[in-house]
This record gives sequence, C-alpha cells and structure tokens, in this order.
Amino acid sequence: MPKMNLSHFEASFLFALLVSIVLGVVTKRNDRERLEYGIYTFACFMVALFGLGWLMYLGHR
Repeated sequence: MPKMNLSHFEASFLFALLVSIVLGVVTKRNDRERLEYGIYTFACFMVALFGLGWLMYLGHR
C-alpha cells in the first residue's frame, strides 16, 4: 500500500471533509438538508482550523 505524506493542513482538511459528509448523511432526513448541514459543518471546521492555527501562532511568538 502506498504511503501518504500529508501536511497537517491537508490532513485536517480531509478530516473536516469526511466528518462533514458523515454528519450530513446521518443527522438529516432529506437531501437538501443534508447538503446544507454538510456545508455548514465543513465551514465551521475550517473556521475553527484557521482560528486555532492563528491562536497557536500568536501564542508561540
């Protein structure tokens, strides 16, 4: 099996994408709600990712 070399951002992006898809499929009843909730949770993950990244950057300075 080939080895994957992902950066921290790429791994976090992939995690956010996959978890958002699963949450959208599992928690909502129709396709429109699933899509909206998946996009919403993905956006929340990305905001948290960049927010925490900046907090760690500023805290490390």
